[in-house]
Amino acid sequence: MLWLHLHFPHLLLDHIRHSGESVAALVIVEGSGQTVMQACQTARNLGVKVGMRLKTAISLVPDLGIVRADQPQEARILEDQACWLYRYAAHIVLVPPDGLLAEIGSLQRMYGGLPAVWRTIEEVLHERQLTAWVGIGHTPLAARLIARNGLGECSSDTGRILQILGKMPLLAAEFDGRTCTRLQRLGLTTLGEVFNLPPTEMARRLSPETLAYIQKIQGARPDPQASWQPPHYFRQQADFIQDIEHSQGLLFPLRRMLAELEKDLCWRQQDTDCLLLALQHRHGEPTHLRIRTSGPEHRAEAFLNLISLRLEQQPFQAPVTSLRLTVKRFLEQEVPGGQDLLGESQDLNEAWHTLMSRLQARLGDTALTQLSPKPDHRPERAWRTSEVRPPSRATTASADQLPRRPLWLLQGPQPLTETPKAWFTGPERISGGWWDGQRVQRDYYIAQLSNGQLAWVFRDMREGWFIHGWFG
Repeated sequence: MLWLHLHFPHLLLDHIRHSGESVAALVIVEGSGQTVMQACQTARNLGVKVGMRLKTAISLVPDLGIVRADQPQEARILEDQACWLYRYAAHIVLVPPDGLLAEIGSLQRMYGGLPAVWRTIEEVLHERQLTAWVGIGHTPLAARLIARNGLGECSSDTGRILQILGKMPLLAAEFDGRTCTRLQRLGLTTLGEVFNLPPTEMARRLSPETLAYIQKIQGARPDPQASWQPPHYFRQQADFIQDIEHSQGLLFPLRRMLAELEKDLCWRQQDTDCLLLALQHRHGEPTHLRIRTSGPEHRAEAFLNLISLRLEQQPFQAPVTSLRLTVKRFLEQEVPGGQDLLGESQDLNEAWHTLMSRLQARLGDTALTQLSPKPDHRPERAWRTSEVRPPSRATTASADQLPRRPLWLLQGPQPLTETPKAWFTGPERISGGWWDGQRVQRDYYIAQLSNGQLAWVFRDMREGWFIHGWFG
């Protein structure tokens, strides 16, 4: 097998940068807030170094941006990176806190060789603006050590891989201090010298744990890796150093997150009709926003327009410290309608979805209703209001197969006080309502009155003549 390891030396820094922060110099400090763990290039150019005391770093850069490391946050960010890598490799292993492992031996034929796999990963890393060191090895540990030391090469040659590993100092091979001291007393300074020990001598002089570690690097001992599976939802989060006080400040991270959502939906070959936004505040409960579309949607620009409308209607209750976007509901993609083979004609169904979604975002989810048929022969009871739904693709009867109905139906039948001047259609007999005690027996006609209006009139078997609607 062939393994590829991605080591992210500045994973949290890259994540903060993607949130749209404009801080020039930025550092990540460990949990107690005393020591610098990561420093951006600008901070390093100003003299800040990893391992430096925070007080010293601030004395060098007074306006230094500071973010405290958070283990759950780092785990979440690492899983976010695994989600996009899963689009290119099926067997992925999380290596906390800053590494991903992928089996790529089976991908070479699909991509057209190892150089194509390497090039694909590098292009995606560049597109996502991620700092990552890539390593390739015939064992997971070999790939990990090569990546973490920045020695990766696009080669699957076992001899070359062992040569790279053999030149590593003992500390670079990630032996603990006690084991390093023990090996140095044996006159060993590099990993290659450890490899050259005879197996019996290695077993006698080293602890069982050290021996097992070395054999896993070489591939002499099995090192099974539990494959990671992506979650059945989409999630992206932006964390801010400085609080965001106005909705305009959220547009940049939202645009990036929604672009990632569009890619994810296209990869899944699915759409969604519901976005969940959570705005975290420094004090108080988070604000939860539910963004609904009128039908299946995947376009980032359409989502951004709806969110912008919603944020205009609902100002911040407090400054925002982080923004989380979640999608849990996925729908089958709709086949675009109303287009020719070149896709040049207008998709009326898509235009309808866009209009309804914008109206709901501005007016509220419950502000719009539509008329829908109800199974009742009585005209005044044959309709009801319901939530807005996409237009049905079901086939309907042609116009000449249906009886004519007026667009203007009166609130209730009104007595007909004159004799119509002309009769056009009828009678259409409607009899029903016996099941609820409101029975009707009517004969409907289309008639023209003396003023020229076309009326929908009926004769009730018991009460006489009435007008029930008007034709335009």
